[in-house]
Amino acid sequence: MSSTPAVRLHHPLLNLLGNFSAQASQQVAVISGDETFAFSDTTDLATPKTLAEQAYLRLRQHIIEGVYPPGAKLRVERLKHDYAVGAGTLREALTRLVSDALVIVEGQRGFRVTPMSLADLADITRLRIHIEVDALRQSIRNGDDAWEERVRLSFAQLSSYEQPISLESRPTWEVCNRRFHEALISAAASPWTYLVLRILSQHSERYRRLCIGLEDSKRDVHREHTDIFEAAMRRADARAALALEDHISMTLTTLQNLPPEKKRQLFQTVSK
Repeated sequence: MSSTPAVRLHHPLLNLLGNFSAQASQQVAVISGDETFAFSDTTDLATPKTLAEQAYLRLRQHIIEGVYPPGAKLRVERLKHDYAVGAGTLREALTRLVSDALVIVEGQRGFRVTPMSLADLADITRLRIHIEVDALRQSIRNGDDAWEERVRLSFAQLSSYEQPISLESRPTWEVCNRRFHEALISAAASPWTYLVLRILSQHSERYRRLCIGLEDSKRDVHREHTDIFEAAMRRADARAALALEDHISMTLTTLQNLPPEKKRQLFQTVSK
């Protein structure tokens, strides 16, 4: 009896889901008696403890900054000299970047920077709105004093890095931004809600960088976060939900409204 051959899918989000699913028991720790969940976080700004982690963080930042553009081939033999590490160490770093949806594996052909497109961002945006807005409304309804304190502290920390967001502070801002969004939903979200939203946030980081880096952008990210925060503290769940939906959609809207030539320039994919 013949068996049907397995179909291997390479979408970066599917890779991420498989990675998180396999390691979920290690990545999610429920704090007893509270609605807070703690995660292992490869994007926090702790001092790297190994050569692989150091290479991972440097290469990750270079991909986000566009040093290696979308679609670019990441050749181990070349990169191991650029980052002064061995081939095995570099492959470990690249494998972690696959888990961040920043790099894709092409069978036996090696690694490439994940392509970018408005269609990809639209898909991410739709999923984030569907999951995160509902979690926020439930969190506002269920949140206690400890939840309010988490939201207040994370908002204060975020505010200190986004008035305005400088190039130097952007990596720290990304961490604070994620913590604020996770604090907002922390009175209702399940571990899987956190994990899926973390996947989507990681995959959209390059798009946020493009949007924030636009010279003529009039976007006020701090005002957007303030509107969400103030509505949440008033327990105005409908208003907070609208503010969050507008905030999540703004990156896509801003990039969609760029002139065609600018969009082609930003989303050009390297094919070699």
